This record gives sequence, structure tokens and C-alpha cells, in this order.
Amino acid sequence: MYFILLSIFFPILAGLFLLIRFRTPLSGEKAGTDRKPLLVLTGIFLVITAVFAFAAPLTAREGFTLFYLTETLPIYFRIDSVGQLFSLLAVIVLLCAGFFSFSYMKHEERESRYYGFYLILFGVLNALCFAGNLITFYLFFELLTLSSMPLVLHNGSREAIMAGLKYLFYSLCGAYGALFGIYFLYQSCDTLTFTAGGVLKETAVTQHGGFLLLTAFVMLLGFGVKAGMFPMHAWLPTAHPVAPAPASAVLSAVIVKAGVLAVVRITGYIFGTGFLRGTWVQTVWMCLTLITVFMGSMLAYREPVLKKRLAYSTVSQLSYILFGLAVMNEASLVGSLFQVLAHGFVKAALFLCAGAIIYKTGKTRVEEMRGIGKEMPLTMWCWTIASLGLVGIPPTGGFVSKWYLALGSLKSGLPVLDVLGPIILLVSALLTAGYLLPLTIHGFFPGGDYDYSGLQKKEPRKLMTVPILILTSLPVVIGLFPDTIAGIILMAVKGR
Repeated sequence: MYFILLSIFFPILAGLFLLIRFRTPLSGEKAGTDRKPLLVLTGIFLVITAVFAFAAPLTAREGFTLFYLTETLPIYFRIDSVGQLFSLLAVIVLLCAGFFSFSYMKHEERESRYYGFYLILFGVLNALCFAGNLITFYLFFELLTLSSMPLVLHNGSREAIMAGLKYLFYSLCGAYGALFGIYFLYQSCDTLTFTAGGVLKETAVTQHGGFLLLTAFVMLLGFGVKAGMFPMHAWLPTAHPVAPAPASAVLSAVIVKAGVLAVVRITGYIFGTGFLRGTWVQTVWMCLTLITVFMGSMLAYREPVLKKRLAYSTVSQLSYILFGLAVMNEASLVGSLFQVLAHGFVKAALFLCAGAIIYKTGKTRVEEMRGIGKEMPLTMWCWTIASLGLVGIPPTGGFVSKWYLALGSLKSGLPVLDVLGPIILLVSALLTAGYLLPLTIHGFFPGGDYDYSGLQKKEPRKLMTVPILILTSLPVVIGLFPDTIAGIILMAVKGR
């Protein structure tokens, strides 16, 4: 109990402390001589929060109620296998991106504000992972938007402000759609506590089954906004390019997974897959995910701005996860949760690689990357390995997740969609190779007319390279031990 609370409220209070203790003017001096105390405190707070988050599942055996919003609406926390999986991803990515920020943010203004909200975000993410019922989850889902928005509009430019407002508008619209569903679920369930298999009353299913299906669909669309599902995906490619690179890594690897976690909770733990399987909700949802997979890959393939290309890639790759959840069989669910880890580590590594390139060279467009492998070989090797993971080349985790997703689709027995799913996943994988690997080819083999005379090594400092190396290695590690990881995920799927 205590470690759950500490993992949530310690970083929130630590973030507020940084905002007050190291407050800076709204516009003014860049970070300078007073950086060291700020960075030391932030690093200590990040490590302590990670320790609390790792310790929470080891000590918390049962759920507990913190307080009641009303007599029947408790703020309730409980740790299960699904929550642990998402918490593991969040802790690793936020630690790596946080330490990467210590170098990257050196020339940014208002660093204390960045680190303050970063820590608050850490606490809110832990609360989401450990939420034990739908009310608690929804409360922190809304707080997630409010705590992450300052990272999007951090540089204060007009473009950043408009991107932040767009992110806020889309997120709130999606959350209100989910809230609509909660109102009706309250009358149709004995409890809103997450329970494997669902909590719908049999009488409610019998009398109001059609309306409950509509409710489920609205909630899927609402929570799907955070996960970038078509047609509410447009905030992602707008928000990522304007945010600092480490913030983009967290957005793409972790924050969007809050939408995925929400979908997991409502389909598997509130409505139940038995209620949704074989209905029009499943069919329409699968169609939307496949549209998003293909559309995101095509837009990424055509995008010339590096970080925006990665943002469109996130739109596509997240819908791999949603597609597996929509198929609703054991193999597809294992593939989805495997993809949660594989995509999270890979995409964080890619955004940090992009950030290192921008930090050292100032280059932001794909066509400017010619010869970058000669200047930053370590960074580009990490980019290459992470890219292969996103494409789904063995022995990376991306291959394992896509294998399970394809198997699950073929076993689903759904007319047309059972075969169409793997075909679109394969086409998307080819497009992924088409928009990521040319940077490697032109980076290491710039051509005979490349001017080598001004060549200089521009690798970033260890504070930037070590997090990149860690995140690049993790998809390979989970790909080398797929049975072990799949076994753990299977326990999560079965609600153990």
C-alpha cells in the first residue's frame, strides 16, 4: 500500500517542489550556472520514484481504497499483471528520457518547469498503471493530459502553443466520450472495479444489450483518441515535432499507451471480450485499426520532417496494438501486449536518436541526413537496430509481436478481416522499412560526391548515448527470450 502511494504522490510533490524552488520567469534567461542543483535533485527524485514503482508490486498484495468521491465511488488502487507490464515500460522510458534530458535541455529555457511537470507526469502515470477501478483510472487519465500538455508547449512558440491546445482539445473530447460511457455503466454493473472477464449485469445485457454495445463503441473511440486511432489521430503529428525530443519520446512510447491501457481495461475488465466478440463493435473497431495502420504508414513514408515522420509512425504502430485487442483471442492479445513493450522501447530509442542528431547538428529534415552516419556512427547504429525492431526483423521483439498478431488474426475466423489483417500488417512493415532504413543507407553510404573534408565526429555525451544504448538493446533482449516474456504476458491476459 505505502509503496503504491509513494510511487504516485512522491514524484508529484517533488515536481511541485522543483516548480517552486527553481522557478524562472515566463520568458528570460536560458539555463545556466544554477543547473547543477536542479539536475542533481531531479536525478535523485527520478531514481527514488523508480524504486517505489518497482517495489510496489512486491509489497502490495491486496487493493485498498484511498478515499471516496461519493458513498459509492471509491478512489481505489490495486496492482495486477497488466498494470505491472505498463508500469515497467513507463519507469524504464521515463528514467532513460529523463537522464537524456540533462544534456539535451542544456540550451532550453525554463528547465525547472520542464523537470517539474516531468516528475508530476511520472506520478500520474504510476497512478494510471495501479488504478483498481474505472473511476480512479478516469480521474488520472484526465490528469495525464493536464500534466503532459506543458511538455508539448514547452518552448512557448506560437506553433507549440497551438499544438498544445490541439492536444488538449482532442484529449478532452475523447475523455468526455469515455465519461459518457461511465454514466451508463454505473447503472449496468454491480461494481466498476477491474475484474477479468467483465462486470456487466446479466439483466443489463439482456435488457439493454444494444445500447451497451453503443456505449462500448463510444468509449473505444474516446479512449482511442489518446492512442491516435483514426479518425481522432491528428494531434499526434502536430504535438511531437514541437516538443523537446525526450518529451516526444515519452509521448510516443508511454503517454499514448495510456489510451491502450484504457482500451484493455474496458474491453477485458469491464465489458468483457465475451460480450463484444462477434458484434458490430468488433467489426467496425477492427476496420478502424487497419485503416489507421495503413494510413499512418503511408503518411510517414511521405513525410520529410524527421520527428513528424516518427509521429506518423506512432499512429500506425499503435494501431497494431489496437488491432490485436480488437481480434480478442489469446494469440492476438499476447501480440498486442508484446507490442506494447517492443514499440515503447523502440520508439523511445528512435526519438532520442533524432534528438541527439538535432542537438549536435541542428538538422531536422530527412534529406539533410546524408552522411550523418560518418559523423555520428554510434547514434546511427542504434537508429538502425531500433528501425529493424519497428519493421519486425528477428531477433527483435517487434518480430515476435507481429507474429502473434498475424496468428491471432488468422485464427479469428472473421470473414475477410482474418486474412486482410496480416496483409495490411505486412504492407505496413514494408512501408516502415521504406521510411526508416533510407536514413541508415544514406547516412552510412552518402555517395561518391560526398564532401569528406569537413567531416567531424559529433557523438553526444554519455548522458545521451547511454539511455539510447539501453533502449536500443531492450527490444533485442525481449526478442531473444520471447517464450519467457510471452508467458508473463499470457498470465496478464488470463487475469492472474
